[in-house]
Amino acid sequence: MFERFTDGARAAVLGAQRHAVALHHGWIGTEHLLLALLDDRDGRAARILDRWSVDGDWARVEVERVVGRGEPGLDADALATLGIDLDAVRDRVERTFGEGALSGSRRCRRGLWRGGGLPFTPRAKKALELSLREALGMGDDFIGCEHLLLGLTGEGDGVAARILRSRGVDRAGVQAALERDGAR
Repeated sequence: MFERFTDGARAAVLGAQRHAVALHHGWIGTEHLLLALLDDRDGRAARILDRWSVDGDWARVEVERVVGRGEPGLDADALATLGIDLDAVRDRVERTFGEGALSGSRRCRRGLWRGGGLPFTPRAKKALELSLREALGMGDDFIGCEHLLLGLTGEGDGVAARILRSRGVDRAGVQAALERDGAR
């Protein structure tokens, strides 16, 4: 499915992972996809959402209010209190499995995260699947950020949809805004 994504949509998926990591979440949810769509202020999804006064700063506050921030990983000092030398463990793992084995930053050929990446929640997966259906329904042979936004609002029960609904944003409204914007 990712082969149909535009560069902007791929950037949003990668951005979702960055937002999840920054919030210390162990998953990629609809909320992270929403934040990533809003990162590109000139992108179609962000321009559409601006009509409802939805921007990245407001959405970040709402995500933290609804979901909260996760706990950062254990640091070397905390492990040292248990008698574990994190640097020694890292060195041994890298000697055995190669440099960067613990980084989780491997990329596949198309630039999407694989291996050490965070898992998508079932609702995020559903939103991604719905974005494909939205694209096909619009007669598009690609999946763009506008399709991702429709997928997020169409999913209906995820954190992103709930946050957007609090500002009056729903699938029908996004679809109408896209039509006015020349999406069809």
